[in-house]
Amino acid sequence: MPELPEVEVVRAGLDRHVVGAVIDAVEVLHPRPVRRDPLGPHGFAAALTGRTLTAARRRGKYLWLALDDTDALLAHLGMSGQMLVQAAAVEDERHLRVRFHLSRAGEPLQLRFVDQRMFGGLLVSAGGASLPEQIAHIARDPIDSQFDDDAFIARVRRRRSGIKRQLLDQQLISGVGNIYADEALWRTRLHGERPGDRLTRTQVAELLGHVREVMRQALAEGGTSFDALYVNVNGASGYFDRSLRAYGREGEPCQRCGTSIRRTAFMNRSSFWCPACQRKPRQTGL
Repeated sequence: MPELPEVEVVRAGLDRHVVGAVIDAVEVLHPRPVRRDPLGPHGFAAALTGRTLTAARRRGKYLWLALDDTDALLAHLGMSGQMLVQAAAVEDERHLRVRFHLSRAGEPLQLRFVDQRMFGGLLVSAGGASLPEQIAHIARDPIDSQFDDDAFIARVRRRRSGIKRQLLDQQLISGVGNIYADEALWRTRLHGERPGDRLTRTQVAELLGHVREVMRQALAEGGTSFDALYVNVNGASGYFDRSLRAYGREGEPCQRCGTSIRRTAFMNRSSFWCPACQRKPRQTGL
Protein backbone atom coordinates (compact mmCIF):
# COMPACT_ATOMS: atom_id res chain seq x y z
CA MET A 1 0.00 0.00 0.00
CA PRO A 2 1.36 3.47 -0.83
CA GLU A 3 2.74 5.29 2.22
CA LEU A 4 3.45 8.96 2.80
CA PRO A 5 6.44 9.29 0.43
CA GLU A 6 4.56 7.63 -2.43
CA VAL A 7 1.46 9.79 -1.89
CA GLU A 8 3.60 12.93 -1.62
CA VAL A 9 5.29 12.09 -4.93
CA VAL A 10 1.84 11.86 -6.54
CA ARG A 11 0.66 15.09 -4.85
CA ALA A 12 3.71 16.97 -6.10
CA GLY A 13 3.10 15.66 -9.61
CA LEU A 14 -0.52 16.80 -9.53
CA ASP A 15 0.61 20.19 -8.29
CA ARG A 16 2.93 20.54 -11.29
CA HIS A 17 0.65 19.15 -13.97
CA VAL A 18 -3.04 19.79 -13.17
CA VAL A 19 -3.31 22.74 -10.77
CA GLY A 20 -4.86 25.57 -12.75
CA ALA A 21 -6.76 23.20 -15.03
CA VAL A 22 -10.53 23.25 -15.51
CA ILE A 23 -12.54 20.02 -15.32
CA ASP A 24 -14.51 19.90 -18.56
CA ALA A 25 -16.14 16.50 -18.02
CA VAL A 26 -15.98 13.44 -15.75
CA GLU A 27 -16.59 9.81 -16.70
CA VAL A 28 -17.20 7.32 -13.88
CA LEU A 29 -16.42 4.02 -15.60
CA HIS A 30 -16.93 1.89 -12.47
CA PRO A 31 -19.06 2.91 -9.45
CA ARG A 32 -16.87 1.35 -6.73
CA PRO A 33 -14.21 4.10 -6.55
CA VAL A 34 -16.92 6.69 -5.74
CA ARG A 35 -18.86 4.43 -3.35
CA ARG A 36 -18.30 6.78 -0.39
CA ASP A 37 -19.57 9.87 -2.22
CA PRO A 38 -23.16 10.51 -1.04
CA LEU A 39 -24.03 12.04 -4.42
CA GLY A 40 -23.43 8.78 -6.29
CA PRO A 41 -21.61 8.47 -9.63
CA HIS A 42 -23.78 10.97 -11.53
CA GLY A 43 -23.79 13.51 -8.72
CA PHE A 44 -20.04 13.10 -8.27
CA ALA A 45 -19.45 13.91 -11.93
CA ALA A 46 -21.88 16.84 -11.91
CA ALA A 47 -20.30 18.37 -8.79
CA LEU A 48 -16.88 18.43 -10.47
CA THR A 49 -17.74 19.57 -13.98
CA GLY A 50 -16.72 23.16 -14.66
CA ARG A 51 -14.58 23.45 -11.51
CA THR A 52 -11.01 24.77 -11.46
CA LEU A 53 -8.29 22.80 -9.67
CA THR A 54 -6.59 25.40 -7.47
CA ALA A 55 -4.25 23.38 -5.20
CA ALA A 56 -2.94 19.87 -4.53
CA ARG A 57 -2.71 19.03 -0.82
CA ARG A 58 -2.06 16.04 1.42
CA ARG A 59 -2.67 14.84 4.98
CA GLY A 60 -0.95 11.55 5.76
CA LYS A 61 -1.82 9.06 3.02
CA TYR A 62 -4.78 11.10 1.72
CA LEU A 63 -4.49 13.73 -0.98
CA TRP A 64 -6.97 16.21 -2.38
CA LEU A 65 -7.36 18.74 -5.13
CA ALA A 66 -8.97 22.02 -4.09
CA LEU A 67 -11.92 23.06 -6.28
CA ASP A 68 -12.23 26.83 -6.76
CA ASP A 69 -10.64 27.20 -3.28
CA THR A 70 -13.90 26.00 -1.69
CA ASP A 71 -14.60 22.27 -2.07
CA ALA A 72 -12.19 19.37 -2.63
CA LEU A 73 -11.76 16.21 -4.65
CA LEU A 74 -10.50 13.85 -1.92
CA ALA A 75 -8.57 10.73 -2.93
CA HIS A 76 -7.17 7.67 -1.19
CA LEU A 77 -5.05 5.35 -3.32
CA GLY A 78 -5.75 2.20 -1.32
CA MET A 79 -3.49 -0.69 -2.31
CA SER A 80 -3.20 -0.11 -6.03
CA GLY A 81 -4.67 3.28 -6.93
CA GLN A 82 -2.87 5.51 -9.43
CA MET A 83 -3.52 9.12 -10.42
CA LEU A 84 -2.10 9.42 -13.93
CA VAL A 85 -1.85 12.59 -15.99
CA GLN A 86 -2.00 11.71 -19.67
CA ALA A 87 -2.43 13.35 -23.04
CA ALA A 88 -5.96 12.86 -24.32
CA ALA A 89 -4.66 10.80 -27.26
CA VAL A 90 -2.87 8.21 -25.10
CA GLU A 91 -4.48 4.76 -24.98
CA ASP A 92 -6.55 4.00 -21.87
CA GLU A 93 -5.04 1.93 -19.06
CA ARG A 94 -6.50 -1.53 -18.42
CA HIS A 95 -7.91 -0.75 -14.97
CA LEU A 96 -9.13 2.77 -15.65
CA ARG A 97 -12.02 3.57 -13.27
CA VAL A 98 -12.59 7.34 -13.48
CA ARG A 99 -11.51 9.71 -16.24
CA PHE A 100 -11.35 13.49 -15.82
CA HIS A 101 -11.21 15.55 -19.01
CA LEU A 102 -9.22 18.72 -18.27
CA SER A 103 -8.10 21.81 -20.10
CA ARG A 104 -5.08 23.79 -18.98
CA ALA A 105 -3.74 26.85 -20.78
CA GLY A 106 -5.91 25.90 -23.72
CA GLU A 107 -4.47 22.37 -23.96
CA PRO A 108 -6.58 19.24 -23.35
CA LEU A 109 -5.31 16.53 -21.01
CA GLN A 110 -6.71 13.78 -18.84
CA LEU A 111 -6.40 12.85 -15.20
CA ARG A 112 -7.07 9.15 -14.83
CA PHE A 113 -7.83 7.21 -11.66
CA VAL A 114 -6.59 3.68 -12.29
CA ASP A 115 -7.13 1.04 -9.60
CA GLN A 116 -6.66 -2.67 -10.20
CA ARG A 117 -7.84 -3.90 -6.79
CA MET A 118 -10.33 -1.06 -6.20
CA PHE A 119 -9.65 -0.47 -2.51
CA GLY A 120 -9.01 3.21 -3.25
CA GLY A 121 -11.67 5.86 -3.51
CA LEU A 122 -12.70 9.37 -4.52
CA LEU A 123 -15.32 11.76 -3.20
CA VAL A 124 -16.25 15.43 -3.31
CA SER A 125 -15.81 17.08 0.09
CA ALA A 126 -18.01 20.16 0.50
CA GLY A 127 -16.01 23.03 1.98
CA GLY A 128 -12.91 20.83 2.10
CA ALA A 129 -10.41 22.93 0.14
CA SER A 130 -8.20 23.60 3.18
CA LEU A 131 -8.85 20.30 4.98
CA PRO A 132 -11.69 17.88 4.19
CA GLU A 133 -13.77 17.16 7.28
CA GLN A 134 -13.63 13.44 6.43
CA ILE A 135 -9.93 13.35 7.39
CA ALA A 136 -9.78 16.08 10.03
CA HIS A 137 -9.17 13.42 12.71
CA ILE A 138 -5.93 12.28 11.08
CA ALA A 139 -2.76 13.55 12.74
CA ARG A 140 -0.14 15.64 10.98
CA ASP A 141 2.74 13.71 9.48
CA PRO A 142 6.38 13.93 10.63
CA ILE A 143 7.53 15.99 7.65
CA ASP A 144 4.77 18.55 8.22
CA SER A 145 6.30 21.84 9.44
CA GLN A 146 3.61 22.05 12.13
CA PHE A 147 4.17 18.56 13.53
CA ASP A 148 4.58 18.83 17.34
CA ASP A 149 7.58 16.69 18.35
CA ASP A 150 7.18 17.24 22.08
CA ALA A 151 3.50 16.29 22.07
CA PHE A 152 4.22 13.15 20.03
CA ILE A 153 7.04 12.04 22.33
CA ALA A 154 4.89 12.60 25.43
CA ARG A 155 1.96 10.64 24.02
CA VAL A 156 4.15 7.71 22.99
CA ARG A 157 5.70 7.50 26.45
CA ARG A 158 2.28 7.47 28.14
CA ARG A 159 1.14 4.40 26.21
CA ARG A 160 1.90 0.77 27.00
CA SER A 161 1.33 -0.45 23.43
CA GLY A 162 4.28 -1.50 21.29
CA ILE A 163 6.13 1.26 19.47
CA LYS A 164 5.48 -0.13 15.97
CA ARG A 165 1.74 -0.25 16.64
CA GLN A 166 1.97 3.39 17.72
CA LEU A 167 3.85 4.39 14.56
CA LEU A 168 0.97 2.95 12.52
CA ASP A 169 -1.69 4.84 14.51
CA GLN A 170 -2.82 7.54 12.07
CA GLN A 171 -4.39 9.58 14.89
CA LEU A 172 -1.01 9.81 16.60
CA ILE A 173 1.28 10.27 13.59
CA SER A 174 0.10 9.98 10.00
CA GLY A 175 1.68 8.63 6.87
CA VAL A 176 3.94 6.01 8.48
CA GLY A 177 3.18 2.55 7.11
CA ASN A 178 4.60 -0.90 7.58
CA ILE A 179 7.66 -0.50 5.36
CA TYR A 180 8.94 2.77 6.77
CA ALA A 181 8.14 1.77 10.35
CA ASP A 182 10.38 -1.29 10.01
CA GLU A 183 13.14 0.76 8.39
CA ALA A 184 13.07 3.47 11.09
CA LEU A 185 13.01 0.89 13.90
CA TRP A 186 16.00 -0.92 12.37
CA ARG A 187 17.95 2.33 12.20
CA THR A 188 17.09 3.10 15.84
CA ARG A 189 17.89 -0.48 16.97
CA LEU A 190 14.45 -0.84 18.55
CA HIS A 191 12.18 -3.87 18.39
CA GLY A 192 8.64 -3.01 17.32
CA GLU A 193 7.15 -4.66 20.42
CA ARG A 194 8.97 -2.38 22.85
CA PRO A 195 6.23 -0.65 24.89
CA GLY A 196 6.12 3.12 24.53
CA ASP A 197 6.16 3.65 28.29
CA ARG A 198 9.48 1.77 28.48
CA LEU A 199 11.23 4.14 26.09
CA THR A 200 13.19 7.18 27.11
CA ARG A 201 12.51 10.58 25.65
CA THR A 202 15.84 10.37 23.84
CA GLN A 203 14.93 7.04 22.24
CA VAL A 204 11.59 8.32 20.95
CA ALA A 205 13.20 11.50 19.63
CA GLU A 206 15.88 9.44 17.86
CA LEU A 207 13.22 7.19 16.34
CA LEU A 208 11.26 10.20 15.11
CA GLY A 209 14.41 11.53 13.52
CA HIS A 210 14.95 8.23 11.69
CA VAL A 211 11.30 8.18 10.54
CA ARG A 212 11.91 11.57 8.93
CA GLU A 213 15.25 10.46 7.51
CA VAL A 214 13.72 7.36 5.89
CA MET A 215 10.80 9.31 4.46
CA ARG A 216 12.94 12.09 3.03
CA GLN A 217 15.28 9.57 1.43
CA ALA A 218 12.30 7.73 -0.05
CA LEU A 219 10.90 11.01 -1.37
CA ALA A 220 14.21 11.81 -3.04
CA GLU A 221 14.16 8.39 -4.71
CA GLY A 222 10.52 8.59 -5.84
CA GLY A 223 9.04 6.19 -3.29
CA THR A 224 9.09 2.41 -3.00
CA SER A 225 7.82 0.21 -5.84
CA PHE A 226 7.69 -3.56 -5.39
CA ASP A 227 5.59 -4.02 -8.53
CA ALA A 228 4.03 -1.96 -11.30
CA LEU A 229 1.04 -0.88 -9.19
CA TYR A 230 2.66 2.14 -7.55
CA VAL A 231 3.74 4.81 -10.02
CA ASN A 232 3.83 8.59 -10.07
CA VAL A 233 1.58 10.73 -12.26
CA ASN A 234 3.80 10.06 -15.27
CA GLY A 235 3.70 6.29 -14.77
CA ALA A 236 7.27 6.01 -13.46
CA SER A 237 8.16 3.77 -10.50
CA GLY A 238 10.21 4.80 -7.47
CA TYR A 239 13.35 2.92 -6.50
CA PHE A 240 13.68 3.31 -2.71
CA ASP A 241 13.18 -0.48 -2.41
CA ARG A 242 16.87 -0.76 -3.36
CA SER A 243 17.76 1.14 -0.16
CA LEU A 244 15.72 -0.97 2.29
CA ARG A 245 17.75 -2.43 5.14
CA ALA A 246 15.13 -4.54 6.95
CA TYR A 247 11.80 -4.73 5.16
CA GLY A 248 11.54 -7.68 2.77
CA ARG A 249 15.04 -8.91 3.70
CA GLU A 250 14.13 -12.11 5.56
CA GLY A 251 17.11 -14.47 5.73
CA GLU A 252 19.55 -11.89 4.40
CA PRO A 253 22.43 -10.70 6.62
CA CYS A 254 21.84 -7.53 8.60
CA GLN A 255 23.91 -4.82 6.96
CA ARG A 256 25.05 -3.67 10.39
CA CYS A 257 25.98 -6.90 12.23
CA GLY A 258 25.57 -9.78 9.77
CA THR A 259 22.81 -11.61 11.68
CA SER A 260 20.00 -12.98 9.50
CA ILE A 261 16.97 -10.70 9.29
CA ARG A 262 13.81 -12.29 10.67
CA ARG A 263 10.17 -11.93 9.69
CA THR A 264 7.25 -12.22 12.10
CA ALA A 265 3.51 -11.77 11.65
CA PHE A 266 2.16 -8.40 12.75
CA MET A 267 -1.41 -7.06 12.40
CA ASN A 268 -2.11 -9.07 9.22
CA ARG A 269 1.23 -7.85 7.87
CA SER A 270 4.86 -8.80 8.43
CA SER A 271 7.58 -7.22 10.55
CA PHE A 272 11.23 -7.51 9.54
CA TRP A 273 13.92 -7.04 12.17
CA CYS A 274 17.41 -8.03 13.27
CA PRO A 275 17.40 -10.27 16.39
CA ALA A 276 20.86 -9.05 17.41
CA CYS A 277 20.48 -5.29 16.82
CA GLN A 278 16.81 -5.09 17.80
CA ARG A 279 16.45 -7.19 20.93
CA LYS A 280 12.93 -8.49 21.47
CA PRO A 281 11.56 -7.32 24.85
CA ARG A 282 10.94 -9.83 27.61
CA GLN A 283 7.38 -10.52 28.71
CA THR A 284 7.77 -7.95 31.47
CA GLY A 285 8.34 -5.28 28.79
CA LEU A 286 11.89 -4.55 29.99
